[in-house]
Amino acid sequence: MRSKIVGTGSYLPKRVVTNAELAKTVDTTDEWIYERTGIRSRHISNNAETTSYMATKAAEQAIAAAGLTPNDIDLIIVGTTTPDTSFPGVSTQVQGALGMTRGAAFDLQAACSGFIYGMRLADMLICSEQEKNILVIGAERFSNMVDWTDRSTCVLFGDGAGAVVLQASTGESGLIDTAIYSDGSKNDLLYASGGIGTTQTIGTVVMQGREVFKYASRALAQVVDDILLKNNLTRQDVDWLVPHQANKRIIDATAKILELPAEKVVLTVSHHANTSAASIPLALHHAVERRTFKEGDLLLLEAFGAGFTWGGALIRW
Repeated sequence: MRSKIVGTGSYLPKRVVTNAELAKTVDTTDEWIYERTGIRSRHISNNAETTSYMATKAAEQAIAAAGLTPNDIDLIIVGTTTPDTSFPGVSTQVQGALGMTRGAAFDLQAACSGFIYGMRLADMLICSEQEKNILVIGAERFSNMVDWTDRSTCVLFGDGAGAVVLQASTGESGLIDTAIYSDGSKNDLLYASGGIGTTQTIGTVVMQGREVFKYASRALAQVVDDILLKNNLTRQDVDWLVPHQANKRIIDATAKILELPAEKVVLTVSHHANTSAASIPLALHHAVERRTFKEGDLLLLEAFGAGFTWGGALIRW
């Protein structure tokens, strides 16, 4: 039994904020941002485009693409760091918005790695024949969590949601393996300055960018080698890299490790910036819409986020 992606979906807010627009309020330039991050613009939500709203829109698209109805879904897993409310979770809000009258739903918080963590859990449940159709969503509204006067962080993030439907399959295509990791000793390098249990506020993003970059580069190199070795594969076997869209320099470093040319890397960070847990499913949907992958291609997904958390997934398309 394998978990196969049978549908993808995405949602990006209507408002686009370019680097040039940011430069009017923050001491920065389009060139400064792009050279350091590869980002040209980001999507910023309005009050109606909540995390659950964006997640629902992405979910509807993924379910339709899979040829299913909401009541065919057995479980919803939502990776998010920016829920609408402390409770109930985004997942049950999506369940209600979809009109699902069966199944279960829960949120998962692993920062930018949330989608990979969700894929691992979904795969385990499907392969143990507990569930047949699982909706995995990454959805974030980071525009509410950044300090818009801090150019070191506000230029990096955007809002959006992406979703996939994983379905039980006995064919050759599907998830081959997943791997997840964390290192709680480094949580002071990337965190939110608030929390319900401490300040009763959400706080803002605090990041030591240079240290995060160094650790992320090493961690992602590790996950690449670990997951390939475990499955008796080599770097040369990888056809496509679908990375967490955080920073083009980190993506380029991972591609270099894999010896993959730029044209084999799905790159969307330039137009939606870092959407945290939403970035990988957004990139996947972008590629699927353009028929980027062909049957039999080997995809490597990887992500790194606060915690630190990181992980990867191997998929045979």
